[in-house]
Amino acid sequence: MSYNNNRNTNGHVNRDYVHVSLGSKVFVPEGKFEQAFRKFKNKVQDSGLLIELREREAYEKPTTKRKRAASQAKKRWQKKVASDSMPKKLF
Repeated sequence: MSYNNNRNTNGHVNRDYVHVSLGSKVFVPEGKFEQAFRKFKNKVQDSGLLIELREREAYEKPTTKRKRAASQAKKRWQKKVASDSMPKKLF
């Protein structure tokens, strides 16, 4: 929300609430709803809106947040090491 602060003749501030929509928009051509819907889903996922919504659903304690971040980092590291290592012998 943004405010438009204007003073009237009495010196009081009039605040007109203006809703600014910054949502994702997709043009839907004639008969191509599925394609437009896929584009919309990709835009929402790229914007990180769903991740933020999931995080705000319930309070997560800082210790739990740190543990989760550490486990994700460990998984990323293990995946990187596995992809960089030599392939297993196939015999």
